[in-house]
Amino acid sequence: MAGQDWLVTNEGQCFDSEIVYQDEDLQRPYRLYRFLTDLEDILEQVNDDQMRLKLICPLVRRLLNSSEWLQMNYLSPDPATGWSVLMLYDEPDFPITVQTVVWSAGSISPIHNHGTWGIVALLSGQEKNTFWQRSPTSEFPDRIEQIGDRLLNPGDILCLMPDAIHHLESIGDEPTISFNLYGETNYTQRFEFDPVQGTAKNF
Repeated sequence: MAGQDWLVTNEGQCFDSEIVYQDEDLQRPYRLYRFLTDLEDILEQVNDDQMRLKLICPLVRRLLNSSEWLQMNYLSPDPATGWSVLMLYDEPDFPITVQTVVWSAGSISPIHNHGTWGIVALLSGQEKNTFWQRSPTSEFPDRIEQIGDRLLNPGDILCLMPDAIHHLESIGDEPTISFNLYGETNYTQRFEFDPVQGTAKNF
């Protein structure tokens, strides 16, 4: 699955991530357990989140190219909420979130950050991500302003720094399906934002 790699900074700027890909061993399947082991090695050896994302992103693409079952392992969106989440791996004391997420056509998420680094690989559909940055005032310390957007197509990968603020919209007539990977969440730093009221709340 080919596509474009993007990096969203803590300030909401979205750049071509310019990730360098190594030659893959195409004779050997890259299975989920190998991916998780490689991921754990990176997290133990690299402390900088932006460097972690640059190292993990090629592994995500390799995993999706090698393990087609991941692209077919998802739940239909809940009619009430417009979205669904299927956890693909969950282990105590391994604080990594690996999941597939589905948004029904036309659904729009709240404006939020994740309180950790994250990677979203779009598998199907089209997803518009709108990016925001903090623009505090003395009266509204949680004020934010919109600074740009990016339309993701199948195969595109979006790498998010911990304080990157965004919301997504499922574009078109079909649901969006994505493979999502997140680090250990700092819940005191994870927020939903209201740009009209200039407020934020933990979630």
